This record gives sequence, C-alpha cells and structure tokens, in this order.
Amino acid sequence: MLVADPARAQDPADIEAEIDEAWDKLRPIIEEHNATRIELKKKRKAADELEEKIKPLEEELAAAREEVAGVAVQSFKGGNMSAIKALLTTGSPLTFADQLSALDQFARSQRGKIARAIDAKEAYEVEKADLDEIIDELAEMEEDLGDRAEKIDEEIEELEERYDEALAEQQASATTDSGGGTSSGSGSCPVSDPGGAAGAAVNFACAQVGKPYVWGSGGPDSYDCSGLTSAAWEQGGVSLPHNAAQQRNTVASVNRSDLRPGDLVFYYSDLSHVGMYIGGNQVVQASNPNRPVNVAPIDQQPIHSYGRP
Repeated sequence: MLVADPARAQDPADIEAEIDEAWDKLRPIIEEHNATRIELKKKRKAADELEEKIKPLEEELAAAREEVAGVAVQSFKGGNMSAIKALLTTGSPLTFADQLSALDQFARSQRGKIARAIDAKEAYEVEKADLDEIIDELAEMEEDLGDRAEKIDEEIEELEERYDEALAEQQASATTDSGGGTSSGSGSCPVSDPGGAAGAAVNFACAQVGKPYVWGSGGPDSYDCSGLTSAAWEQGGVSLPHNAAQQRNTVASVNRSDLRPGDLVFYYSDLSHVGMYIGGNQVVQASNPNRPVNVAPIDQQPIHSYGRP
C-alpha cells in the first residue's frame, strides 16, 4: 500500500508522476497476463480436441473387446464345438492347416485391433496429460499475474483519489485568486480517413475516445491498449491477438516515413504498449488507468517500431 507524502500530496503534477511510475510497473504485467490468457485458451482448445479423439478410440476398444468376449463365451458354451470338430475330422491335412490358419488369423486380427486402439488411446492420453500439466501451470501463472496487477491497480486508484482531491483544491484556489479556468481541445480523429479496412479500423478506434481504460478489456465499454487495436482492426476484417508483442509479430513492419492511418505504433523496449496512427503525427490509444481512450502525439512515449495489419 502506498503512503502519501504530505509534502507532495497537494501537487497534482507530482501525484500524476507517481501514477505514471506505478503504471510503468503495471503495463508489462498486463501484457504478460494477456499473452498468458491467449496461450491458455489455445492449450485448452487443444486438450478438448484430444478428448474428442480419445472418445471414439474408447468406443472402438470396447466394441473389439465385446466381440472377442462374445466368441469366447460361445466357445465355452460349446456353441462352436461342432464346427471345430468338423474341421478336425475333414481327413485332409491341407484343409485342416488352412482352417487352423483362418482361426489364428481371426484371433490375430482381433488382438491387433485391440492393440492398435490401446496404443492410439495411450498416445493421446500421454499427450493430453502433458497438456493438462501445461494448462495447470498457465492457469496458476494467470492467477498470479492477475493478483500482482490488481495490487498495483489498487495503488493507482489510491493515487488517483489523491490526484482528484489535489486538483480540486488547486482549481478552487485558482478560481478564487484569478477567476481563471481551464480549456482543452482535441483535434479531429482521425486526421484523415484512408477508407477501406484501415478506414473502418481508424474510425472505430476514434469512436472509442473517452471510454475508460480497463486492463485486460477488449470492449465494448472499456479497453486496454492491445484490446483497442484488436477490436478496431476486427472492424476491418483483420484478427489480431490481444497482446501488443504478439501484434508486433503478426503485422508487417513499416518505416515512419511510410506511416498511414490505421498503422500500429509500438512502444517501449518490452513492447508493452501499442497505439493506432491516425495521421498528423498523432495516435489514438488506451494508455493507462489514469486516462480514458485518448488522442496523443505519436512521440509522447518511446517508440519501438511500426506495423501494418
């Protein structure tokens, strides 16, 4: 839990700097959490597919065993004794050998069918056991990352409360002293509409401006950074993973001089943030819990690279 510094508590700029510092710790955890969640979903799907492969093998195995058991029961009851006695008294050594071979082939066929089913079933079960182990590890990792993120999130919320109080005091003081106020303006978003799939993505992203940042969220009421860009490009018919680093690995690289609206701008050396270029050296982004989805200068944060879906 953060302890407020009385000397700094009344300065909104200082508190905002603390928020940004806490956010710097939270941002990579969020992206790691998103990546873990994606991998966990894939492994669970693979485990379900293996389970579907195992079911028919179990049915095949049960049917083969039932067939063998049926033959054995009939033989025990004497149902096949007359046929076997007839085979043994044909008087023809060649026919006798052929018939023994036929019986042996039937036995081998049944044994082979059972053996193949058992081998296949065991192979799938080994693979599924390995997957289940990975799933357990990923689920534990996801829970741990979620706990760590929530603790930092609580720190940020506490800082935001201090920030709001300090800002209110500052504004009240400014109004009393000079009767002044604040003004703000946001340029058009997007600066230019590229049309097509990129246009659909950009216009969707711009329509989310003002919605709250919530880590791990992909809309429609709130977003984190990669949740916003993946949801936006989905409108353009392109599927992107809900993780900034994985998006970087998915899209083609472009140079800054070739940037056009809809391109993705990746930030920080650990690729823990992504925004969407809208033209005019600006991006629309879901940057951190202290700000809603917003339009910002492209160079407001350290750039890693650029990509085009």
